[in-house]
Amino acid sequence: MRWAVTTTLDRPVETGATTQAEDPFRYGWRYVRRELSDGNVMTEQIPLTLEDVLHPQEGDQVTHSDAHQRRCVYLFNVFSACVRNDPSAVVLHDVRIAWDVPELKAHGPDLMVMFGVRERQNWSTFDVAAEGVRPALIVEVTSPETSDIDRSTKLEEYDVATVPLYIIVDTIRRRGQTFLRLLGYRQAEVAYEALPPDERGWLWIEPLRLWMGVQDNELFCYDEDGVQIGTYNDVVEALESERETLATEREMLAAEREALAAERAARAEAEAQAAREQAARAEAEAQAAREQTARAEAETRLRELEAELRRLRGEP
Repeated sequence: MRWAVTTTLDRPVETGATTQAEDPFRYGWRYVRRELSDGNVMTEQIPLTLEDVLHPQEGDQVTHSDAHQRRCVYLFNVFSACVRNDPSAVVLHDVRIAWDVPELKAHGPDLMVMFGVRERQNWSTFDVAAEGVRPALIVEVTSPETSDIDRSTKLEEYDVATVPLYIIVDTIRRRGQTFLRLLGYRQAEVAYEALPPDERGWLWIEPLRLWMGVQDNELFCYDEDGVQIGTYNDVVEALESERETLATEREMLAAEREALAAERAARAEAEAQAAREQAARAEAEAQAAREQTARAEAETRLRELEAELRRLRGEP
């Protein structure tokens, strides 16, 4: 049996000013295995359409920009940190989800957060019916080529799927410039209603107890007190700075300990020297006392001898 790989480029799809035929793999590709009549196996690389992006199959290779991936990874890290103490909480990035609503095909959200999951698995597709849990939050990070389906089709279909909160990190182009904005939707009685931002333009993400906002045309998350949550690089830099500060403090502490040890040694030597000097003074004073006593005894003996001499001479 022989294997062959071919590329299928026969499905142009109109998308705005350009067609997929001009860039057939602009959305990505899918590998399809076909067994030929002669027993050989052929693998075709088939371009994805916009419909495929909306309703992907497992194994689809969907292309994304660097900015898209960077923002998704940032949100995945932040969301995961928010639910780290809840063993039933799961944050998934770029994982397919199959709904329990018959008229809905599967989607491939950029991020989704679930609570109440019984057992974590290595999902390629998260089956809502099998798991008995649906997302509490879905976030889509748009790309200019696919933003329309995030703002319209997915908005309607996530509402039908009864996703309580849907956030769009939307990239728009105005006069040759790219801008970032946040769109939020929450379930209401009839259909999704807009999630109003606060005076800063931030959106409150209730399931995670955090804020999402745009600053300097970049996406950031903030804790309940409004403190910005940094990227992984920010955390690493802060950790390295803390390590450097700790190393400096350790060096200073070691130097202080050495100085304290030297000071204690000097104080002990000074105390020992003072003790020796005190002992020497005491010995000197004792010696002086002994000498004074000896002189006094000698003077007394001398007077006694002089008195005896005068007596022997008959002197009065």
